[in-house]
Amino acid sequence: MNERNTTAVLSPISEQAEETETSSQPASAPSTQGGHTKGPQGPRVPEPAPEKKRPGRLADDKRIKIFCGSSNKPLAEEICKFVGVPLGETRLQRFSDGEVHFQLLENVRGADVFLVQPTCFPVDQHLVELLIMMDALKRASAGRITVVIPYYGYARQDRKDRPRVAITSKLVADLLTTAGANRALLVDLHAAQIQGFFNIPVDHLFASPVLVSYFRELDLPNLTVVSPDAGGVERARFFAKKLDVPLAIVDKRRTDINVTEVMNVIGDVQGRTCLILDDIIDTAGTLVKTVDALLAEGAEKVYACATHPVLSGPAVERIAASRLEQLIVTNTIPLREDALKVEKIKVLSIAGLLGRAIESIHMETSVSTLFN
Repeated sequence: MNERNTTAVLSPISEQAEETETSSQPASAPSTQGGHTKGPQGPRVPEPAPEKKRPGRLADDKRIKIFCGSSNKPLAEEICKFVGVPLGETRLQRFSDGEVHFQLLENVRGADVFLVQPTCFPVDQHLVELLIMMDALKRASAGRITVVIPYYGYARQDRKDRPRVAITSKLVADLLTTAGANRALLVDLHAAQIQGFFNIPVDHLFASPVLVSYFRELDLPNLTVVSPDAGGVERARFFAKKLDVPLAIVDKRRTDINVTEVMNVIGDVQGRTCLILDDIIDTAGTLVKTVDALLAEGAEKVYACATHPVLSGPAVERIAASRLEQLIVTNTIPLREDALKVEKIKVLSIAGLLGRAIESIHMETSVSTLFN
């Protein structure tokens, strides 16, 4: 009888554990040689040439382990495929009251562990999962724990902009460190200075190489990159420099949480194709108002791109009804089902970017080459 391991992964939507069984003994498969398959009887049947894939640089390295929580398992699987390391076996369940139960199903003693878990909706649930998973790894004597957080929740609460409010992004950084993180790998923080909130090494990646490559291939005529607010000017300037196009800025005033008012456009957008660049699209209120402001100033077409498609509340409906040509996002956060049905929204994968960063961290080589 084959021994079996049962892995239970909670679906955050259904709130039920989905169990899959994996056999510890591999099933017999027909042998392949020279692009032909030899069946149990009869002649060899030719099969199409295999698709060329990037060989994982760490496929034979037993010291590295990659695990994930329930927030974005498809991204973790893509990263593992890129690196050549199997996704670690775990059991993640919840009691009837919502309490998290997590168990590692393989040995991690002395291993270099990477834990992939963006803290997206529901933010608190996925954050607590991450903390519990790190505690389990620490108690299982993992050699080093690197938290890979493609989307860092609470990043927008990075300062005291009003009396008597919390700096929650600092609190989350302290929680991660206390739970056992030795290193953090983050993507497009809302404010770069959040790196200073951590008392551990932080590698801050940017999705711009992936987005820039897409728009270079798209080759839009008379392109102008637009920052939707003053805080994103540095990001937009870098993007515009890479594409060798002009830059424009929208003067935005925030009147309340998730409520903004577009004031005016700084820069020439008359007769041009505009590309709005942002890090997070939440309710899409700012995005839609920016699109309207640019078109009112004479822009021909308006595109947009962002790293983190939070898309909460009425965001999807607003984007679908807007005069936006296309919205390009990355898969740091899994898209809502209704967003997947909107043709205007296109998703690019950053699994390769994160995979290369994981390789560099594990092999102790420079990560700075990924910024190009």
